[in-house]
Amino acid sequence: MRNALQLSNGFIVTTDNSGAIGQKKLDVVNVPDDMTSYFSARVTLLEQWAEGAEPEAIILHNFSDEDAWQRYVAGISRLFNEMGMVIPRITGSTESNIKTMQSGIAVTMIGEPVKDFPPIQALKWFTYGKPLIGNELVAEPEKVANMKCIYEAIQQGIIGRIWPVGSKGISKEAQILFGEISFDCAWDIYKSAGPSTVVILGIYEEKLQQAKQFFGELLQPIVFKL
Repeated sequence: MRNALQLSNGFIVTTDNSGAIGQKKLDVVNVPDDMTSYFSARVTLLEQWAEGAEPEAIILHNFSDEDAWQRYVAGISRLFNEMGMVIPRITGSTESNIKTMQSGIAVTMIGEPVKDFPPIQALKWFTYGKPLIGNELVAEPEKVANMKCIYEAIQQGIIGRIWPVGSKGISKEAQILFGEISFDCAWDIYKSAGPSTVVILGIYEEKLQQAKQFFGELLQPIVFKL
């Protein structure tokens, strides 16, 4: 589910959280803490892009322990470094009074709108990536929508609109974006996409061939039913 808030000064606030995913013994999904923060930051950044914004500051909420802070910061930093982006300022808070039994993290970004959107009808629509959740991400990392590719495509003017898919699946996000319209695509439209392992992309028609070469076989068309 998309979580974006526009403040009165125009700034965009987006956020994502993860619970029981990390390095603690009782976590449901056991992965390094930096991987948890990487994917939470990934979702939050995609939400910024969906609003046409770029982040200027990051607030990290750490419910794990003080030792996890640097690992969480490392995961967030890795996301931006992979894309060659400047890492926004990071601040936040750690729960240090009570020792929690499971990991918990939230990543919030504050960004400034920098882009206007073309009409939905002016774009050709595709899914990019495969819906994955939990340990599926570890098993099929090559099927996850690549953030560096998305960022470069935005910079090159290939993408007119981006819409991340979350736990409600492609069907729910397509309904928000397109309204009540039937469509087909390559994936189970009701399956959770976890930390936005699949995104919906609106591509300029004159950029279609370039987009197909750019994104490869993970770029699959959305076919609307009349």
